[in-house]
Amino acid sequence: MSVLVTGGAGYIGSHMVLALLDQGEDVVVLDNLSKGFRWAVPEGVPLVVGDVADEALMDEVLTTHGVTGIAHFAARIVVPESVADPLGYYLANTVKTRSLIGSAVRNGVQHFIFSSTAAVYGDPPVMPVPEDVPLNPVSPYGRSKLMSEWMLQDAAAAHGLKYVILRYFNVAGADPGGRSGQSTPEATHLIKVACQAALGLRPNLEVYGTDYDTPDGSCLRDYIQVTDLAAAHTAALAHLRSGGESLTLNCGYGRGYSVLEVIEAVKRVSARDIPVTLSGRRPGDPAAIVAEVERIKANLDWTPQFQSLDLIVSQALNWEKKLAEKAR
Repeated sequence: MSVLVTGGAGYIGSHMVLALLDQGEDVVVLDNLSKGFRWAVPEGVPLVVGDVADEALMDEVLTTHGVTGIAHFAARIVVPESVADPLGYYLANTVKTRSLIGSAVRNGVQHFIFSSTAAVYGDPPVMPVPEDVPLNPVSPYGRSKLMSEWMLQDAAAAHGLKYVILRYFNVAGADPGGRSGQSTPEATHLIKVACQAALGLRPNLEVYGTDYDTPDGSCLRDYIQVTDLAAAHTAALAHLRSGGESLTLNCGYGRGYSVLEVIEAVKRVSARDIPVTLSGRRPGDPAAIVAEVERIKANLDWTPQFQSLDLIVSQALNWEKKLAEKAR
């Protein structure tokens, strides 16, 4: 009985691998290494380099490794990029997920954990946003993920597959033990970019939009630490294994920070100034989105451990220093 982690050489996927290993699970990673890194896969964990849409490969992996559960992270995730390349996002996130779900059904996989996003909500009518509000994604990224949610729900109803859909808010931080972190050079995650600017690894930090209907005019987001997020995934898997019903859950803390508040936190923790450039809004960015977290607390055995913004920033700073040393 093993768990397949797609995208397991990437940021969130690699933390899921660590969480599973820490619990003594058998893990196999599938990643095409377009964004992931071989070194992010721990020694002893099988790494299959390939695509989730390669059905012959998936049949071989699922049967050879006796896979009973899939945690699906492989995706493209940059909202502005999805606006410029919508068809590429529908291919990577929707078409390929459909193929993976088909492989799971065909090979008798019992449990499917799906990496979704708060982008399915668009500009929600209430805040914090609960899971049952009308869904109205404003970007191709959000739409591509929502389509995948629908496919998974329909396939589960038809074939008996059990699933948990986890809608992430803004993921940040790094493994507290320094084993993994956000490593993509061109990543657009605010906390990573701000930490790079504080360390002099980029000339400045660009703030997109200061005229939103928020307390300080900048976008407001709910930041969840990546190890806490991985723990939500292992809790979701335990829920399904114990006979729990399929679920759709927000993954956040229920507390929002603005872009300018995050910048101040990075300045405070790093004790360094950050050159900031103010720019116009980016397409596809809602003004504010914060998670309603009552459902995940009620349904999963999950207690976040790393909710402090300063702690998350400290982890991200330490990881950026480690990456910079590795690059020398």
